Amino acid sequence: MNNKKADKEIIENNNIENFKKYANIFLNSIAFPIVIGILLILKTMLFYQNTINIREVQNIQTLLATTSFILTLVCFICTLPNRARIITTIVADVVISLLLCADNLYYIYSSSVLSIAQITNVQYGEEIADTLPMLFRPWQLLYFIDIFIYIIFRLLKIQKIEKKEKANKKQIIARSITGCIGIILTFTICNHYKLQAQGDPFNKDMQIKKGSIYGYHIADIFNSLDIKKQAKYKTKADMEKDYENLKNDYNTRYGESNYDIKGIAKDKNIIILQLESIQEFVINKTLNGKEITPNLNKFMQENIEFTNMYMQSYSSTADSEYSTISSLYPMENGMSFSKYYTNTYDDIFTMFKESGYTTSYMHGNYGFFWNRENVYSRLPVDHLELKEDFSDTSEEIMGYLSDELLYKQAVEKLANYDKPFVSYIVSASSHTSFSLEGLQDRSKISIDTGKYKNTFFGNYLEAVNYADYAFGIFIDELKQKGLYDDTVILLYGDHNGLDMYNEEMLDFLAQTTPELNPVYEKINYINVACGMKIPGISHLKIEKPVSKLDIKPTFAYLCEYQNGMSLGTNMFARKDFICLNNEKIVTSRYYYDGGQWYSIRTGENIDLTQIDIEEKELLERYQKNMETELDISKSISIHNLLK
Repeated sequence: MNNKKADKEIIENNNIENFKKYANIFLNSIAFPIVIGILLILKTMLFYQNTINIREVQNIQTLLATTSFILTLVCFICTLPNRARIITTIVADVVISLLLCADNLYYIYSSSVLSIAQITNVQYGEEIADTLPMLFRPWQLLYFIDIFIYIIFRLLKIQKIEKKEKANKKQIIARSITGCIGIILTFTICNHYKLQAQGDPFNKDMQIKKGSIYGYHIADIFNSLDIKKQAKYKTKADMEKDYENLKNDYNTRYGESNYDIKGIAKDKNIIILQLESIQEFVINKTLNGKEITPNLNKFMQENIEFTNMYMQSYSSTADSEYSTISSLYPMENGMSFSKYYTNTYDDIFTMFKESGYTTSYMHGNYGFFWNRENVYSRLPVDHLELKEDFSDTSEEIMGYLSDELLYKQAVEKLANYDKPFVSYIVSASSHTSFSLEGLQDRSKISIDTGKYKNTFFGNYLEAVNYADYAFGIFIDELKQKGLYDDTVILLYGDHNGLDMYNEEMLDFLAQTTPELNPVYEKINYINVACGMKIPGISHLKIEKPVSKLDIKPTFAYLCEYQNGMSLGTNMFARKDFICLNNEKIVTSRYYYDGGQWYSIRTGENIDLTQIDIEEKELLERYQKNMETELDISKSISIHNLLK
């Protein structure tokens, strides 16, 4: 019996030793980088297949660019000496795998891939970490399957690098020549696809389609190193001619208002309320017999509802604030507030301050977050009210002052301001991860999420429902202080709360939205709630597309003020399209994305050769105007053209 046991152990030991032997042979052979190269190609295909919009632009050009990059990298690695070859292969594999996974996670979060410019956002690591549970998918572990094998090899002590015999003179010359060719080929390939990616400066999807994810990142690094070259206009004089032509076109075509209300809000109090992550699809919807947003519904029904308000942001609250304040497009996620905060803009606070208003900004977070203290300290804001400026901080939700406490104290402050006042108030309780951690009385949540309970979508609905409860408190407080009747209130969601293809959300939409199609799903992602109260106007629904860029021009119209440089237009006028900062367009009937036009109603691609000439010219004009707007906005930010 003991002999059989001993024989079995010998066989097992021999098997392990044989495994180690062949594993070492593999690691020390040319086959190792070749196999890893094949795995990297497969991982990149996995990335394209499972990244929201990129999967729709995957084509032969994308696959060719990807394969060219990886094969060139592998060929170069194969020319290296043994030790350098193994180490370089492992490092390249780990770095590329991490990059693909990070891009995938970020795309789910913001419908955009990472940029080197976002390295400054690591200071917000805690907020980013809170979103990871929402973004993680089990299949993402496939990005690291070979890395897990490295760890196993390491534990079994298999990663032994063999010493090779010293190369002779001929081998050194051959290797040097091959290495030089590899370097030249690598540079040529990288430069070619970098130029391909740079052909679409605003649309990352198209950059990836033409140059692959690797071509995009190389182009992004070069663009970030010399970003001033990315601006079309170098001086204000260069830009002003195109700006004036653009505005003249807009005034001619869309200048007339649909409603005769110019000046109706002059000298009235103004409140701009930015609601965290509140999307349009929750408005006027019920769940298990209860309204999700009863107070917002009532506000919209009694006043003005904009059903098609769109965000320009890269899913950061700061970008939404920037668009509202400046009527310009934000730069890369948060960059307008972090890198370009010293710029001069024709901002909304200046417009009101010059007209005799008391100005204020309120947010229940600390001033360092998104650099707000520096941003608003440079603007003509009389009262900058951040978390440390509120006396009652007894309830914090996910680290922010709860919406209820924010609103109650905000109204107290407003009541003591000189009139008229304009106040920009930013809520935060419905912030991702939507856990409502810190909420002391959960009976304030009035809905039963049923089958969505304890899902990310269910948590989102509960957070929205609490935010709505707090909004109801805000309105009641304004009424008690006698501020409600004579105050103009504009409210809107800052950005999406959920990723574009959240399964539970799509299930909910399928039950409530008969027109659901792939294009509607994309539009739903960028469509945020929006309503407005103007004394004297009631029961009005406006369905044309509007955006955050339109807010400043709208108040200029309502108050009869000059608003300076603005790329938006009056929300009550006849302009029938809006643009996003990633080269996308939404009109009343069409959606432009990735170089293609789609019908919003049917979701079908529009064949421009099959439509009448006037319609085709209209769509082409939309595209031309979009390009002009984006070039002007980017140039203003990069060169500080309004200083």
